[in-house]
Amino acid sequence: MTIARIHDLVQVAAKDRGGSLAIVDHNGRGFSWTEYATAVREAADILSSNGILPGDRVMLIGENCTALAAFVFAATTVKAVAIPVNARMSGPELARISSHAEPRLTIWTTDVSADAQARAHDAGARPVECSFGRIALARDVPADSDDTVPDDVAVLLYTTGTTGTPKGVMLTHGNLLFAGAASARLRGMLPDDVIYGALPLTHVFGLASMLMASAHVGTAVRLAPRFKADKLLSALKHDVTLFPAVPQMHALLMQHTASLGEDRLTGSKLRYVSSGAAPLDPAWKRKAELFYGLPLQNGYGMTESTAGVSSTRNPIGSPDTSVGKPLPGVEVRIDTPAGNQDGVGEVLTRGPHVMAGYFRNPEETARALDKDGFLRTGDLGRLDEDGNLHIVGRAKELIIRSGFNVYPPEVEAAFNDHPDVVQCAVVGRRTDDGNEEVLAFVQCADPDAVDLDDIRAFANQRLTSYKRPSRIILTTSLPAASTGKILKHALLQTFAADLA
Repeated sequence: MTIARIHDLVQVAAKDRGGSLAIVDHNGRGFSWTEYATAVREAADILSSNGILPGDRVMLIGENCTALAAFVFAATTVKAVAIPVNARMSGPELARISSHAEPRLTIWTTDVSADAQARAHDAGARPVECSFGRIALARDVPADSDDTVPDDVAVLLYTTGTTGTPKGVMLTHGNLLFAGAASARLRGMLPDDVIYGALPLTHVFGLASMLMASAHVGTAVRLAPRFKADKLLSALKHDVTLFPAVPQMHALLMQHTASLGEDRLTGSKLRYVSSGAAPLDPAWKRKAELFYGLPLQNGYGMTESTAGVSSTRNPIGSPDTSVGKPLPGVEVRIDTPAGNQDGVGEVLTRGPHVMAGYFRNPEETARALDKDGFLRTGDLGRLDEDGNLHIVGRAKELIIRSGFNVYPPEVEAAFNDHPDVVQCAVVGRRTDDGNEEVLAFVQCADPDAVDLDDIRAFANQRLTSYKRPSRIILTTSLPAASTGKILKHALLQTFAADLA
């Protein structure tokens, strides 16, 4: 069978791996690949019976569960477009996305998510019992419009943001198939592997490099609706062999394990562990590798690049903190401003991983995709002599203090090296004299037991004077997206009282 569309992956896996484990749901229920394919067909029948036609958009509001996965593949089975959205978004955020996307049908995964239950109730949605879980659905009547999604688009993913017009990233079947295959090859995935699925399927990292990769090989996924360190530890000691995550997940797991009196992971079948969505610093990487007893691989990508641009393939103990070389088939170049001496510039990338564009937003599409097909990522980076990509920060997050460039990841690394620090986030804030000050928000297990002056002195020893924060805020938690990625744009508002 030729695999041309993402749902073909499930059908082929069902044929080749029929009785093997495909998914372990939120409640511990396991589904074989044959049962998974049956669930996709049942979900497709539900869509068809509710009037979904080719080109229609189906909004899926939920958290990780078999139903959410099944309806992603079901939507493309009937030639519709899936719009996976996290149920933990606020009502106004969901309303803005719905208003922009104008779905024909909205589905909530009420079996797994209290937030989805509440949103479905508010919308007057109709409950439906499926063989693979409980959902609720409501039909919508989009306004007449000439705006259609191109035939090859499989999914619309809306980028994180709380203000302004949402941007719906159009990812094609080709994008997702490429990303799934690339992730599977990179990890050396085998049919008998088990992936821990805490990365949200409503985010490109979970959707492409977890759900699509598992279907590409016939690998099982143990789904987790929300990240909980104790649940993860139990799964790691049971059957999980692959753990793709974001830094906060690793940090919280190590913190939880330490609370049990253990400093290393034991009794695990884990063979591959990776980190994405944020830079690594050497000390934190060494700490994580000692904990896992495995190399911690680092990668780089974004929604518009279907997650993957580059990744490391390092042995344990490697001092490399780059995001590795570009994936096979992916081009990367650096747009370095004239006169720049450090080789840092905006990261541009081209290849089969690059989105089709932003739905209903040709202006933003034109800004993001140049005439040669390169995606302008908005990230600052450089390529070293070995061809490894180093990300130094977001262009919009660059802090210019007294005429000097301050890259937040470098400052964060100075704090993360401290034994009492879980993680750190650094942003800039404009001052009255037109300069920018550096602000550090430092997460600790117990801020009351930490000496602020000690942490300040520790970081200052590692930072040039102009990079040293003028304010350091200690906290037990930092605002984060459902992926665990720190929401830097929310820091100033979240800690406004502390900064006053």
